Amino acid sequence: MILGAPAVLRDGSRVRIRQSRSSDRELLLRGFERLSPESRYRRFLVATPELTGKALDYLVEIDHHDHEAILALDENTGEGVGIARYVRDPEHPSVAEVAVTVIDDWQGRGLGTLLLEVISARAREEGIRTFTALILATNDEMLDLLRRLGRIRVVDREIGRVEIALRIPEVGIAPALKKLLRIAAESTGPIPLPGR
Repeated sequence: MILGAPAVLRDGSRVRIRQSRSSDRELLLRGFERLSPESRYRRFLVATPELTGKALDYLVEIDHHDHEAILALDENTGEGVGIARYVRDPEHPSVAEVAVTVIDDWQGRGLGTLLLEVISARAREEGIRTFTALILATNDEMLDLLRRLGRIRVVDREIGRVEIALRIPEVGIAPALKKLLRIAAESTGPIPLPGR
C-alpha cells in the first residue's frame, strides 16, 4: 500500500501526497532519471546529467522546518512523479526559496499546481510569508505556476535568468489541504480529499 493523502488530478490521474523522507533516496534518483535534459536544466539551471552524492544528500536530508519537501507518488506504481520544496533563507526567516519539479509525462495535469498549494500551506505553518525563486527567463510554465499563487515581483534579472519574489497568500488553509498536511505530518494512512 502506498502511504500518503490521495488526490485526483485534472485528467483523472491519481496520486498520493506526502512529506519526503531521507529513505526516499532511490525514489528521487529514479524520478531524476525520468526527467528530460531540458527539465533537469530548468530545475537546476545548469546541465545536470546525474545527481552526485552530495547533491542527493542535500535533497533528502530535510528537517521539515527550514527545509521541506512534498512528494507526489503515482498511486498505481508508487513511483515519484513530482516534488515541491522550500528552503528557508537563514538571514530572513520569513523568506524561503521554492522549487517545483514534475516528471515530463505528468506535466500539464495540474500536479505542479497541487504541489505548490501544499508546499505553500506548509510554509505558512512554519512562519514563511514570502517565496523567492531563481528561474530561467524562458520558463513560462514555472512563471505561470507561480502567478497562480499570487502577484510576482521581479527582484533581479541576469542574462537568461530572473529572480522573483511573491507573498504567500494569507488566506486560510482549505479543509482538504488541512487534512492533507495532517496526513503528511503524521505519516498515517490515507484520508480522501473532498473535491479533488
